[in-house]
Amino acid sequence: MRGSEKKQESLFSYISLEKRIPRNHPLRDIRKMVDHALDNMCDVFSDLYSHTGRPSIPPEYLLRASLLQVLYSIRSERQLMEQLDFNLLFRWFVGLSIDDVVWNHSVFSKNRDRLLNTEMASFFFRSIRDLAKDKDLISNEHFSVDGTLLEAWASMKSFKPKDSDDPPDDGPGRNRTANFRGQKRRNDTHASTTDPDARLYKKSKGQQAKLCYIGHTLIENRNGLVVDTRLSLAGGTAEREAAVDMIENVAGCHPITVGADKGYDCAEFVDQCRERRATPHVAQKQKGSGIDGRTTRHEGYQISLRIRKRVEEVFGWLKTIAGLHKLHHRGRERIDAIFMFATTVYNMIRIRNLTAASQAC
Repeated sequence: MRGSEKKQESLFSYISLEKRIPRNHPLRDIRKMVDHALDNMCDVFSDLYSHTGRPSIPPEYLLRASLLQVLYSIRSERQLMEQLDFNLLFRWFVGLSIDDVVWNHSVFSKNRDRLLNTEMASFFFRSIRDLAKDKDLISNEHFSVDGTLLEAWASMKSFKPKDSDDPPDDGPGRNRTANFRGQKRRNDTHASTTDPDARLYKKSKGQQAKLCYIGHTLIENRNGLVVDTRLSLAGGTAEREAAVDMIENVAGCHPITVGADKGYDCAEFVDQCRERRATPHVAQKQKGSGIDGRTTRHEGYQISLRIRKRVEEVFGWLKTIAGLHKLHHRGRERIDAIFMFATTVYNMIRIRNLTAASQAC
């Protein structure tokens, strides 16, 4: 028998949002981790807001909505609010009911800005990392480190001399053609008028120089979880300096190993690692290597060289899913918080997958 099409929609719904979300949906496990971290941050939120005045958007809603933006590659706050208006799954995850009014995108951005700082992102990152430690998912002996370029939200036309007039422009219109022919453009003489913290840098010879930052991650080798992050200004020694800083935070009373690529193979970095009781398992250069057979003869060295490539999986996810291939914010502090926040989301996905796999076994 053919069913008849209903021309009038129902006025009331007797099914709650909780029942509409499948029991095995991945966001359920992530929501539990987020709620655990937010409970730990309750006192931090209380100090952040005034005790008088008109109530603002709850910070828990802001952080959960920002997580959805990273998880589902939503490119703007305007599109996020549009999705949140009709997507029942998003409403459930954030904590909104079906009848709650969604905020204006500019109101959301203005309220969310106070949470986009290094202190809040670091607290959130540590809460999820400690949760992984409680689940015995993090190794405290073997690590890998690497860095990646993050293209700044600034054009090459904004990279102008610090103490001289602008270069001549050709052509009419707002986006005029800039002529830099015959000029030497360097970070010590030029700066971006759009993002002064961005630096002109290229990863290797033959590649295009871009205005960028460098994001650094330190992962543990057992499950590939990120245990520490840094964001630095682009420079030739930035990766090694950030690596030493992160190694010092994880190094304890027992020796550890740190895998890295050939860019870290220099005598200074090797000596700094050994001073911190960290054995540098870096890929050897053909000439001028800082390590010798005392390190490379061990089987663990070859294992570290294979596993260290897992750090590239983190960078691949951050740039393709989390939208960090081209930054959408300016300023070192703001981008540092966003980079740490995005790696926290990666850790939550990884923790969820690891725990689900263990339960299935």
